[in-house]
Amino acid sequence: MKKKTLTWTLPLLGIAATSLVASEHLFNFAFKRVNYVPETSADKQKYADAYYAYVDWYQKISKEKWYLHEHDPKNRMVAEYIPAETPSKKTVIISHGYKGNGETMANFAQMYHRLGFNVLLPDDRGHGESAGKYISFGWLDRLDYLQWIQQVIDRSGADIKILMFGVSMGGATMEMLSGESLPSQVKAIIADCGYSSIEAELTYLLKRQFHLPKYPIEPLVSTISKRRLGYYLGDVTATEQLKKNKRPILFIHGEKDVYVPVGMAYENYAATHAPKQLWIVKNASHAESFWMNPARYQAHVTEFLQTYFD
Repeated sequence: MKKKTLTWTLPLLGIAATSLVASEHLFNFAFKRVNYVPETSADKQKYADAYYAYVDWYQKISKEKWYLHEHDPKNRMVAEYIPAETPSKKTVIISHGYKGNGETMANFAQMYHRLGFNVLLPDDRGHGESAGKYISFGWLDRLDYLQWIQQVIDRSGADIKILMFGVSMGGATMEMLSGESLPSQVKAIIADCGYSSIEAELTYLLKRQFHLPKYPIEPLVSTISKRRLGYYLGDVTATEQLKKNKRPILFIHGEKDVYVPVGMAYENYAATHAPKQLWIVKNASHAESFWMNPARYQAHVTEFLQTYFD
C-alpha cells in the first residue's frame, strides 16, 4: 500500500513544485518593475520615426516636475506637468501603458496640448521615476490618480475642468478609477484599449502567449499578488468599477487587438450606465488606433469633448 501511495505522491509533488516555481516566475515577469521601456511590438515599428518626433517635442517643451510624497523615497510618485500655451482652465491627466512612463505618452501630450489643455503625465507605481517594486496593473494606481486630481485642483483652482485619459493599462486604470468618488472637477474619461479585469487579461495571455491553462497557475499568481500587493486578482475588475461610474466615458479599441481582445471593450461598455460612446477602430491592433490616423483620432476625441466636456 505504501509503495502505491508513493507511486502517486511523488509525481503529484513534482507537479505542485513545478507549478509553484512557474507561478513565481510568471509573477516576477509580469508584476516586477523594470527600469527601462521595452521595445514596442513588431507591428508598430513602422511608426518609430513618428514616435521619436513626438518624444523630441516632449523633451524640448517646458515642463514642471510634480510629486506625491516627495520626501518619502519608498512612496514617492513623480509626474511631468506641461502648462498650456495660453492660460487654460482645462487639464488632462494621462495614464501610460504597461512598462511605459509619462514620456511614452508624448504623442497624446502633444495632441491635448494643441487642443488647449494643460497636461499632467504621471509615472505609475513601479514605472519610470516613481517608486514601487511591483506593477499593480491599475488597481493601486487609481488611488494615486485621486491624489493627482486633488493636486491639480489645489494648484489650478476649484474652477478647473479635468479630463482623465489612458491607454492600455492606463485605459484600465481610468476605468478602475471611474468607480471611485471623483471630485466634480473631473468632467469626462477616455479609455483606449483597457482590459476588463487583471484576472481575465492574465488568463487570456497565459493561453495565447504561454499556451498554459488558467489552473493552477492563475490562482497561484493571485495568491502571490495578495501577499505582495494586498489583493487577489479576481477581486478587482474594471467592469465592476464602471458599474459605479457617473462620468461620460469614451471607449476606444482596435478591432484586431490580440493583446487586449476587443471583446473586453464590449464588456466594459455594457457595464457602464453613465453617458458612453464606443469607437472600434477598424484594422487597428493593440494601442494602434492613434498611430493609424492621428488626425482622425483627434477629431473623434474632439467630438466627444464637444459633447461632454466643453
